[in-house]
Amino acid sequence: MKKPSAYAAAGVNIALGDALKARLPQLVARTRQPGCIGRIGGFGGLFQLNLKKYRKPVLVSSVDGVGTKLKLAVMTGRHNTVGQDLVNHCIDDIAVLGAKPLYFLDYIGLGKLEPEVFHQLIAGLAKACAEAKCALIGGETAQLPDMYAPGEYDLAGAIVGVVERDRILDGRRIRPGDAIIGLASNGLHTNGYTLARRILFAELQYRPDDRLDELGGTLADELLKVHRNYGPLILKLRDGKLADALKGCAHITGGGFTGNIPRVLPKRADAIIRRGSWPVPPIFQILQKGGNVSDEEMHEVFNMGIGMTLIVAADKADAICRACGKDAHLIGQVIRGTGKARLV
Repeated sequence: MKKPSAYAAAGVNIALGDALKARLPQLVARTRQPGCIGRIGGFGGLFQLNLKKYRKPVLVSSVDGVGTKLKLAVMTGRHNTVGQDLVNHCIDDIAVLGAKPLYFLDYIGLGKLEPEVFHQLIAGLAKACAEAKCALIGGETAQLPDMYAPGEYDLAGAIVGVVERDRILDGRRIRPGDAIIGLASNGLHTNGYTLARRILFAELQYRPDDRLDELGGTLADELLKVHRNYGPLILKLRDGKLADALKGCAHITGGGFTGNIPRVLPKRADAIIRRGSWPVPPIFQILQKGGNVSDEEMHEVFNMGIGMTLIVAADKADAICRACGKDAHLIGQVIRGTGKARLV
């Protein structure tokens, strides 16, 4: 009789991990892109950049996590969307520089390896990568029973993209008089969930499956909406007839408007954002009223319905809004200043 594994008894099941990882090539096959030359499961992911496609390529990288939105996934047993959140968030972080995604790597840390949870997470990562034509070339799954409470896990990822050096959207051409366009978010995206959970579940005593008329569905449905991928739209603008009008972009994540827009502003320019110039989704109104949160803090913690901002030449602002569709709103302007963003 085979002696039971001491490591498994301590909480780490190597055999199960190996069995689940053996299915990874099948799960991520649809994310394969030209340039993938390695296999899933190696010590490192391999990707060959086609230098014939670029004159002066610059690689752009970013790393991020999903934050306490994972708590919602655990509470509801719905783990198939947070992987999409992670990929799309990372894509948006490099899209603001004009970069096209090339490949993605993930990290999953958990206390106990649950096959269904693992499969949902990988399926979500693969779905978003395939939709973005971004290769999922590797990752790491770590069983850490002494680090996580039962049922909980962490999810993070790193992305690498590419942009021509002379086409980087770095904000250097931004000038006073430029217009600021906001692109609608799909709810909270991946920020502010620590405060949102406290307000909704601790203070207001809601449950995830409670239906709210204002939302037209359950809280779980609202809070687990997938983070929007703005990358294709930004690249379409940058490569189209209005390319010269697009001067900079800011992904509205943690820190809100005042924390993110200054990251692309020149030192002698300020951004003025006009409250009330776009429709604020009901979930933010519920949170503000239920938690008695000031208007200023709401705009610092949450995206308030704007997930991405574009800074553009004022005379082309209407044309860019039309090109972006009904979810685009003219929300502010650039003035002389010291590199700050203000809400008025």
